[in-house]
Formats: sequence, structure tokens, C-alpha cells
Amino acid sequence: MIEGKQLTTRISDQFLKSISYIFHPLLMPLLGVVFYFSKTPRFVPEPRMKAKVFSITILTIVLPILLFYLLKTLRKVESFHLEHVSERRIPLIINSFIIALVLIRVLPLDELPELYFFFMGILISTITCLVLVLLKFKASIHMIASAGFFMFAIAVAIHFKININGTIALMCIILGAIATSRLHLKAHTPSELIVGFFVGLLPQLLLLNYWI
Repeated sequence: MIEGKQLTTRISDQFLKSISYIFHPLLMPLLGVVFYFSKTPRFVPEPRMKAKVFSITILTIVLPILLFYLLKTLRKVESFHLEHVSERRIPLIINSFIIALVLIRVLPLDELPELYFFFMGILISTITCLVLVLLKFKASIHMIASAGFFMFAIAVAIHFKININGTIALMCIILGAIATSRLHLKAHTPSELIVGFFVGLLPQLLLLNYWI
């Protein structure tokens, strides 16, 4: 009986830990881009679409991972989840420059305004998170990224008048799973999760006036 409980606990621990990796913040910008291209009725040539997705993948996933290992080699960070407040400063500064580069070179305003303002919201959230770090507050980056994508998905549905009720319900479940995972792993307190949620959601919400 005890062994059965221990096995169940281990499976539960592994499942909750896997959620933090599956829905890692680095994946959310790319997920937003893919979601947009899959839902928009606007014609975008396939070669151009693939080029955008490829560029976003390199800049927002591959480059940050390479820089993370460089920082780890230099002993500036310890964990991929940046568990300590002091570890977050340099990665957040670097990520701010990367997002700014995306806005300037990959997604200029006159090409795809929806994605431009999506990444502008990400930049604002990243800078806000950096300010909180300087104030010694560790907002959940997982919640920031997932809440930003959640609001953007709803905005795309409103903008193009499409029904994504099933997707919204699924994302609500995922948001709950991410929050549960971070609490179970003792990576964040409830207040850090709540602040992270609003830091990710509010910039996307406030920027809707510029493209809806």
C-alpha cells in the first residue's frame, strides 16, 4: 500500500515537473506566431510565413538557449528555470534586446501589425519583470509568458471573428496546470504567480487599442 502511494507520488511529481518544461516561457512567442498564422484569414505567402517562423525560432528559442549555456559556463546562472532572483537580471536584459531585434528586423509594424503588438506586449512584460527583479520580487516567468499568449489568442479570435471556445477552455486548463506545477515544485508563491499572470496579460490587453 505504501509502495503504491510512493509510486503515485513519483508519477505525480514527474508529471507536474514535465509541465514546466512542456510549457516553458521560451516556447510561448513561437506558439503565438504559429497560432496567428493558423487562424488569420489574411493571405501570407508560404515562403514568407516559413521565414518568419524560422527567424522567431532561432531568435527566441535557439539563441537564448545558447546564451544560457554561456552564462552557466560563466557561473552567472545555475538552473534553466532561473530560480534565484539574482540569476534573472542578465537573461532578462538579453531577452529584452532579442525581442527588440524581432520587432525591428523580423516583425516590423507595417507587415504584420497583430504580431508586432504581440511582441511589443512581450517586450513590455519582460521589462516589467526586470524592474520587479531589481526590486527583489520574483514574478513567475511561466505565468507571464502563458498569460500573454492566452490574451493574444483571445484578441486574435475577436479581431478575426472566429470561434476558439475549445482552445480557450484548453488554455485555461493549461494555465491552471502551470500554476499548480510551479506551486508543487515550490518555485513560486501564490502572489508571485498572480503578479506574473497580470504582468503577462495586461500589456497585451492595453495594446489591443492599436490593432483591433
